[in-house]
Amino acid sequence: MADTYGFILHAHTRPEKAAEFEALFRAYVEPSRAEAGCIAYHMLRDRHDPTLFIFYEVWQSKEHLAVHSALAHMRQFHEQRMDYLRRDFEIREIEMLSPAR
Repeated sequence: MADTYGFILHAHTRPEKAAEFEALFRAYVEPSRAEAGCIAYHMLRDRHDPTLFIFYEVWQSKEHLAVHSALAHMRQFHEQRMDYLRRDFEIREIEMLSPAR
C-alpha cells in the first residue's frame, strides 16, 4: 500500500454556504470515484456540526490525485473555496495499513 496516497480533509463551511457546498460536492462524488486511480472517495458530514464536511480519499498515487486536482471544476473550486469556507482546509495525509476492498 506504500504507493497509494490518502488523506482526510476537513472543510469548515460558512453556515450560510453549507447547503450550497453540500450540493456542489455531492455532484462530484460519483464522477470522482470513476476517475482513473481513485480507490476511495467519501464525503461525510459531522452529525453535531452541520457546517463541517469531511472527505476521505485514497488514490493510487499522488500523480492520480494531481490529475483529479487539475480538472477544470476542481481548479475553479480551489480558486473560490474561501467563498464557502470559514477557514482553509485542514488536510491530514494518511498511510493505508489495510487494503481497500
